[in-house]
Amino acid sequence: MKSISAAALLAAALFAAPVLAQDVAGTPPPPPAPTAETTIAATEWRAVPAENLLVIDTTKGRILVELTPEVAPLHVERIKLLARRGFYDNIPWHRVIDTFMAQTGDPLGNGEGQSPFPDLVAEFTFRRDPTMSFAAVAEPTGARLGFFNSLPVQTQPDAVFATSSDGKVHGWGLYCPGVVGMARDVGNDTANSQFFIMRQAYPALDKRYTIWGMTVAGLDVVRSLQVGDGDNGMMAQAQPDQMTRVRVAADMPEAERPMVQVLAHDSARFRALVEAARAAKGADFSVCDVTLPVQVAN
Repeated sequence: MKSISAAALLAAALFAAPVLAQDVAGTPPPPPAPTAETTIAATEWRAVPAENLLVIDTTKGRILVELTPEVAPLHVERIKLLARRGFYDNIPWHRVIDTFMAQTGDPLGNGEGQSPFPDLVAEFTFRRDPTMSFAAVAEPTGARLGFFNSLPVQTQPDAVFATSSDGKVHGWGLYCPGVVGMARDVGNDTANSQFFIMRQAYPALDKRYTIWGMTVAGLDVVRSLQVGDGDNGMMAQAQPDQMTRVRVAADMPEAERPMVQVLAHDSARFRALVEAARAAKGADFSVCDVTLPVQVAN
């Protein structure tokens, strides 16, 4: 580590010879001082880490999902494991219901298959601590609704932090359009490899199926997938769409890796977006009415 005395000597030498410092050929001019406008632009967007970005290429286009290990660590770990082993490549969307969701992850394509790994313990809820990035958009009595990163969630009020045994509050994801959940059998702890992406909001699923991610780009692709229900033998009339390749963005070559930025919670634009949705919906306003803008670059 550079000592304080050495740094002081260097600073004194530069201060004593300003002409020499300025006359060095090719020395670039100092950067302009930041303005309020550039500061706002720099903080308006939040980058999604490549390790938490799932890239799903399909026969209809690309879907990008932000993973939420803070909400469902076991399920996110399983999704990454299967993606990195190529398990999801060329698997069909075997159950697609128009105003509901699109389901995949079954190698048999009929709703009966799964990975060779053990079933997962349910993660229907999570514990939110004060350090988690949460932005409330509505606060009905006894609850807070908003976003953890890009995921719509509901939690207990912040006042409960001080009274809970672990300094955290109870929370759960909400099944808004684009939310990604884990399919399961009758038992709570039977999720394995099949998952679904919501085409529309469906609150009846809240706290009944583990949520592990949010679609940040490609919801139009999800809604364009071939409708049919392989669970009930209805896919015979049409060829189901497929996931052609599924990868964790961090594993992709840098030149091919998508870079995703989501509108930051602490930006003025986010607050304006929420207020516009609230004004449009009135008493019917829901967190599902807020669609966070996203920037994607390859």
